[in-house]
Amino acid sequence: MPENGTFERLSQLLGPKGFTASQDEIAPWLTDWRGRFSGSAAALLSPATTAEVSQVVRLASEYGLPLVPQGGNSGMVAGATPDRSGNSLLLSLRRLNRIEEIDPRSRLVRCGAGVILQTLHEAVAEQGLRFPLTLGGKGSATVGGLISTNAGGTQVLRHGTMRSLVAGLEAVLPDGSVYTALAPLKKDNRGYDLKHLLIGAEGTLGVVTRATLQLVPALIERTTAWVAVDSPTAAYELLLRASAAFSGMLEGFEILPDAALQHVLKHIPGTRSPLAGSHPWYALVELVKDRPDQDSPAGAAERFLGRMLEQGLARDAVIAANEGQAEAFWKIRDSIAEAERAEGPALQHDISVPVDAMARFIEQESPDIEARYPGTAIIAFGHLGDGNIHYHVKAPKGAVADEWYGQYAHHISGDVYDRVASYGGSLSAEHGIGQAKLAEFARLSDPARLAALRAVKAALDPKGIMNPGKLVPLASASAAA
Repeated sequence: MPENGTFERLSQLLGPKGFTASQDEIAPWLTDWRGRFSGSAAALLSPATTAEVSQVVRLASEYGLPLVPQGGNSGMVAGATPDRSGNSLLLSLRRLNRIEEIDPRSRLVRCGAGVILQTLHEAVAEQGLRFPLTLGGKGSATVGGLISTNAGGTQVLRHGTMRSLVAGLEAVLPDGSVYTALAPLKKDNRGYDLKHLLIGAEGTLGVVTRATLQLVPALIERTTAWVAVDSPTAAYELLLRASAAFSGMLEGFEILPDAALQHVLKHIPGTRSPLAGSHPWYALVELVKDRPDQDSPAGAAERFLGRMLEQGLARDAVIAANEGQAEAFWKIRDSIAEAERAEGPALQHDISVPVDAMARFIEQESPDIEARYPGTAIIAFGHLGDGNIHYHVKAPKGAVADEWYGQYAHHISGDVYDRVASYGGSLSAEHGIGQAKLAEFARLSDPARLAALRAVKAALDPKGIMNPGKLVPLASASAAA
């Protein structure tokens, strides 16, 4: 527990808006979004400037105090949740929420780490631009958190992950020094690129405070279609044909089973099925036009889907008639995680395999897992276009969450990740490692990867104060695994 003198220095530095040791005020930030991990913190620090972050980190380094950076607390692997010791200081970046500059000519925006994704979307839209990364938690996720977890979302197929959209950043390193690389340099060949080490580092190497982000032109037109298909294999074939037919226009390709749709309809108010009747699987396909020289996606989609229906690849399809209907389609997709949480306990796996193997993984591995663990049900959904599926193993009906997790979580998740590894895939496609996947990461990673991660961590954070217990497994953990 930090000494009172430390609290006094932090309180003087940050003022009443930036410092609290009240456990009632800290409590809402101590549990991860999924409710699986809870911790304790001695204080909640909310600096308002990079200079204040720097001074906080210097103090933490001086006293050897663990810091847990936190944005919107919407992560999926408890990467922003402190441990139970009560020694950590929660470092909230939510007050660094200023959008400093939007440059329409260069299509760049510079902003603070605490800017909420939806706020960023709205601000750049007023300038006729778009930030092409979105996800279900856009109303709470922050820029700093998205950078620190290298977030993905539903538009990776065309625009890449957050790493592809960060043109520059600023961060406070574990000794309190400020690393400034906000200039959007296309070429910078000065050795190791610390910017890319910080992206996806989950706050273990420093605290992202500001960023320069790449924008794209606002959409001139978009067409969203909801397509019923027989299987993931049929959906993959549809993806291949759509990719060939709509070069440069295919921005989203998501799949979900009927069970996921039914859970959304049951738990999420204001949702309705886009098609009459039920079908085994659905693809959510989005085509966009953001350049005047591109064809209109609406007519092209109608002709394409007509051919797919005639050839039997699609069972049924509907094209959104307006923006409201398109948003309604996407609301279904974006609400699956929330609906699944309401439906009951499940083990969530954010996995990736090569794109051409994902349909086979779902179709071959899911029945075997369900048979091996009677009463379970697989809900697989997400970004088929980039080989990333959210693979949920639902508990048998009536299972008590804590008891089921305690008895089966290790075995089932280990089984899933072993199968993913056999396909040459990753146990974390876009959510990160956090603390939820730390043991499995240690077990399944090759020694060279682990050694490199530990060496980088030790070099930049020798006192181990930056988000300890996240991302980087201890040497003893991999030995035990």
